Formats: sequence, structure tokens, C-alpha cells
Amino acid sequence: MSRQPYDSSRRCLSVAPMMDWTDRHCRVFHRLLAPHARLYTEMVHAQAVIHGDRDRLLGFDPVEHPVALQLGGSDPAHLAEATRIGADWGYDEVNLNVGCPSDRVQAGRFGACLMKEPALVAEAVAAMIGAAPSQVPVTVKCRLGVDEMEDYAVFRAFVDAVAAAGCTHFVVHARKAWLQGLSPKENREIPPLRYDWVYRLKRERGDLRIEINGGLATVEQVQAVMPEVDGVMIGRAAYHEPYRLHLMDRALFEPGLPPRTRADLLEAMRPYVEGCLSRGIALKHQSRHWLGLFHGQPGGRIFRQVLSEGAPRAGADWSLVERALEATRSG
Repeated sequence: MSRQPYDSSRRCLSVAPMMDWTDRHCRVFHRLLAPHARLYTEMVHAQAVIHGDRDRLLGFDPVEHPVALQLGGSDPAHLAEATRIGADWGYDEVNLNVGCPSDRVQAGRFGACLMKEPALVAEAVAAMIGAAPSQVPVTVKCRLGVDEMEDYAVFRAFVDAVAAAGCTHFVVHARKAWLQGLSPKENREIPPLRYDWVYRLKRERGDLRIEINGGLATVEQVQAVMPEVDGVMIGRAAYHEPYRLHLMDRALFEPGLPPRTRADLLEAMRPYVEGCLSRGIALKHQSRHWLGLFHGQPGGRIFRQVLSEGAPRAGADWSLVERALEATRSG
């Protein structure tokens, strides 16, 4: 599949970048579940893109389009070079992470701590835009603020500073982050959600594309927020219970079409899986992303158990998947 034009329509469904989870095998699975969604890589530091193993870090299957590369970093020159490389590799978007609150990220002066440095973020974004072809937008994923930042005006000023540098698309995790005292997991759960700040930003800056992230786990929740913003980004709900992602995609883009069954979706992965196996890629690297597909369904626990125990064994192939699926048929 060739690169698709950037979708500038109002309605947008995205799957959040998640470290150690949204690798290329996960993204192929998510593309099957959600044909209309925008997929994101795990966050990759700009220096790693410049100096690291690019095939391992940047490689992706053509079926993933449209797919975005998420970068971490704070050095404008490094981010610009990594953006150029990502565009050359065929990514449809380059996204700057200004939202991750982990200690490791903070130690490198990137992620959520950059919310305190809007001028630096603006400089980095301007450099990235200058390095990207016109058809590859540079976007920003951010929080509402960090630590004691509890002022909508401060959040709006951050967005305005970065928008003035040329960024027109913001993905906003509708919580602030505490840089000390909370783990990344706690930072996804404890700071209160403030959807109203994101809605207000969209009302006041109608020229910007504003996508909302945080706490959205059901079709009903997604449909409830969609009229207020340009799109939604789904995180761990899409990973732990991936069938929800399929239901969201259907409800938003093809509401007249009944959802495919879980078994049908997984069976459609067979050509990709067997292609990977033929290249020496073990089944465990792919099947770990499917474990929640039958969550809450008859046979779902056995399905997970069969894959979890069998996929790491030498020689595991598609027949193991068939055995796992059989458990769901027998209940």
C-alpha cells in the first residue's frame, strides 16, 4: 500500500503510542481491527533514529499506513534530522512527545517536562517542520500542564506558542502530570481528567486540529466527546481489549456495517503471521498483542493461556493459533 494523503477531515481515531507495546506487529494487528485509524510508533528518541538500527526502530509494513513516527527529544537540530529520516522512511506524520512523565524521559530533558519550556518546544517544532516535506505534518502530543501548573491560560499559552511555530495539530492528554511522586501508571489515573479544558481550547482555537486522549475506553465515551473535538486517541483500552478498537472504528466510520467476529479478525492475520514465521520471526513476538482479543468472552481465559504458554516454544506456528481459537468455539 502506498503512502496515503494526510487525512484532514474532522473525524479522527488514533491509537496512542505505547512503549514496548505498539511495535510493528501490534500495529499490523491494529490496522486490521481499525482500517480508518491513525497508528503511532512507540516513542523513539531522536538520537536513536540518527545513530541507531533504523530497520529495527523505523521499519514498518506498508499495510500500516497511515502511520506516524513519535519522537522524543529536546534538541531542535537532532529532532529536525530525525524528522527528515522518518519522512524518508515513509511515515505519514511525525509527532513530538511532550507528555511522557517517566523519570527516564525527564532525565533526558524530554517528554512532559518540556511543558515548562514552551519556547524550546516551539523552536524544536519549527526545526522539525523545516525538515519535513509539505505532505508530512509535524504534530505535538502534550498534557494540560505539569506539577503546580493549574491554570488554563498557561496551558493555552503553551499551545499558542507552539502553534505560532507552525504546528496545527495537537493531541492533548486531558490530565496534567506530576513529574515527581507519581509513577507513569499513576500519572495516567490520579490527576483528574479535564475534558472541558480541551473542549474550550477547540472552541477558542478553531483553526487548530485538537484531538483528545485520556480515559476513553468505550464506544459510548468516544461518541460522547467526538462532537467537541476533531478526534480521539485511544490508549491502553485498545491494547488490553483490542476488540473495542474494532467496535469504535465501525461505529465512527461504518455504522451501517456489522462488526466482524473476533475469530474472523484473527484468522485474517494468518498471511502476515506465516510470512513473519518464514523470515524467522517467532510467533511469540506477534501473539503477545492478541492476548486480550477474547477478554470477557467464553473460552477467553483458555485462549490466552494456550497462546501465552505455547507461543514461546520452539517451532510454534499457526496451528497453535487454531488450537487457541478452538477453545473459544467450545466455550
